[in-house]
Amino acid sequence: MNRFFTTEILQNGTARISGEDVKHIAKVLRLKPGDSVEICDARGRECEAKIISIVSDFVMLKTGEWTESKSEPRHKITLFQCVPKAGKLEIIIQKCVELGIMRIVPVLSARCLPVSKSDFDRRLARYQRVSLEAAKQSKRGIIPQIKPLQRIDELDLGGFDTLLMAYEGETERTLKQAIGGCDIGGRIALIIGPEGGFDPKEVAGLQELGAIAVSLGPRILRTETAGMAMLAQVMYEVE
Repeated sequence: MNRFFTTEILQNGTARISGEDVKHIAKVLRLKPGDSVEICDARGRECEAKIISIVSDFVMLKTGEWTESKSEPRHKITLFQCVPKAGKLEIIIQKCVELGIMRIVPVLSARCLPVSKSDFDRRLARYQRVSLEAAKQSKRGIIPQIKPLQRIDELDLGGFDTLLMAYEGETERTLKQAIGGCDIGGRIALIIGPEGGFDPKEVAGLQELGAIAVSLGPRILRTETAGMAMLAQVMYEVE
């Protein structure tokens, strides 16, 4: 069943879908009054809804019983991803949303290719759209947030129960050992470096903030692979 997100939950058991999804419902899927769709309120609740009417600006629906989304992980995981070369961030967003990420924070570190904050901000709407489409496809209960670009020395890592940093210089502690050796809690941060790796000073600074350096194995992964691999492993261990 086709799935749509909407925050327009109205009274008397109705809801409304507006924006680009109206054209998709009417022109692409060719749905009609009486047809059913899944809707989600983007806060983890979902229901089956029946189309009442379709007009040019919105689709009106009769909602069924709301339930908590079964697709949302119990643990809330944020990925701090150092910015890769052009085009790769969209793949990272898409796959991490499918795997269950809650939030992605793009990070500018010393060895990232230069990117201005204004240029990045112009792409942010596109990145959020990638997150939305991936959330629909994977039947998520939320639309994971893609945050504005942040400098690595300005990161706020407070509020997390566990901070895990993938670091190629760590040869002893594996990700599994780190997870098994600490009280994970429900809020987890994963930190991934750029193509050129972290500067040693950045590693030291993150460790001072409580980050635990871990190895992802004997092979060096590309930055666009490392975040997905780390997220999948953490999900397997804690979920």
